Formats: sequence, C-alpha cells, structure tokens
Amino acid sequence: MFGGGGMNPRKMQQMMKQMGIDVTEIDAEEVVIRTDDEELVFDGAQVTRMDAQGQETYQIVGEPTTRALGEGDDADASAGDAGGSDDAAGDDDGVPDDDVQLVATRAGVSEGDAREALEAEDGDLAAAISRLE
Repeated sequence: MFGGGGMNPRKMQQMMKQMGIDVTEIDAEEVVIRTDDEELVFDGAQVTRMDAQGQETYQIVGEPTTRALGEGDDADASAGDAGGSDDAAGDDDGVPDDDVQLVATRAGVSEGDAREALEAEDGDLAAAISRLE
C-alpha cells in the first residue's frame, strides 16, 4: 500500500495509526457489485475497510462469479415464464437455484452436490462452499 515491501506488519499498523488511518476487517458473507451489464458476486471474500481522514475505502479480495443483471432479484416478474422461471425460487427443498449454481461454480462441483451441501448447511453459502472445497 505504501511501498513497505518488507516492513514489519506491526510497524506498518503503528505508522498508519499515527497518520490517522484505521483498518478494519469485515466478516462479509457475500459482496455484490452491479454494473450496467452484469453482477459480480464475491462469496466468502476477504473485505477490509480503511478509514482515512473521514474517507472510507473498501478492499475486496476473492474470486467473483458473474451473473446476468437482475438474475435472482426479479423472481416474481419472471414467474409466468415457462422455461427457467424457478431460478430464484428454488425447488421443493427451499434452496434457490441461484445459490446452487453459485456454490457449484465456486466449489467446482455438480449442481446436485452443491444442492446437497446447501441443504446440509441450511442454505449457508459460505459453509456449503467450505464443505465442498
């Protein structure tokens, strides 16, 4: 960040504190970035908030999955469609298909395995991915 290459992390924190910079780790389960064309979904990402002189900056470290804009947000709007209308609603077990696809993509497993992991973890995305990795 400041070119501290081999600097002791404790020394770096001390210098940042002297300059009025506060760094906080955030325990985020999911981060979604929406653009005009798509959504970038970071599941289980490492998020850091840095507050410097009243200006907050967020750093996200992780591998995003990409999904079409609005996918999963408009479940009611697409309920009349014949093909794929259950994307956000899920099936009989209550696990949304979007969550299944996200876990399957992130963990590199089949949708069946992803669904089983989600069911076992009561729909917790991060726990399901962790279980499969």
